[in-house]
Amino acid sequence: MRVNVTVNGSAEAVDDVWEGESLLYMLRERMGLPGSKNACEQGECGSCTVYLDGVPACACLVAAGQVEGRDVRTVEGLAERSPGEPFDRQGERLDPVQEAFAETGAVQCGFCTPGLIVQAHDLIERNPAPTDAEIREALAGNLCRCTGYEKILDAVRLAAERKAAAT
Repeated sequence: MRVNVTVNGSAEAVDDVWEGESLLYMLRERMGLPGSKNACEQGECGSCTVYLDGVPACACLVAAGQVEGRDVRTVEGLAERSPGEPFDRQGERLDPVQEAFAETGAVQCGFCTPGLIVQAHDLIERNPAPTDAEIREALAGNLCRCTGYEKILDAVRLAAERKAAAT
């Protein structure tokens, strides 16, 4: 089947989609957007978190056919780009959350990072000055086996501070 969807601001028609495949598979394998990671395939780890119509969702739990006519934003889509530029790193400027994760060392193996970045981005959009408890609650559905979470908390705090200073 063909799925018509807007991904990272671009209208896309994705062909040969199997009715039972996940949005995660469609993004990674059919569209070449490997940012969202395939870890548990059960919605338990958060590594595949994307925005679906502006709300964070585990892409592994969404059937590709369910996104017909909808809007998907992946971790790749958080970076700002010059008008008309494709997502190929030319003209891109990382989102402050992406920058903060890199700067604080919150990225280790990188498997959980895309989902954490999307979830942290959503938190800061909704709450520009989250407390540590609010950060922990917002990220509770995202599992990390490497960092011990302290650097992740540092990254979210830094991104929130920078966003507040910029507004």
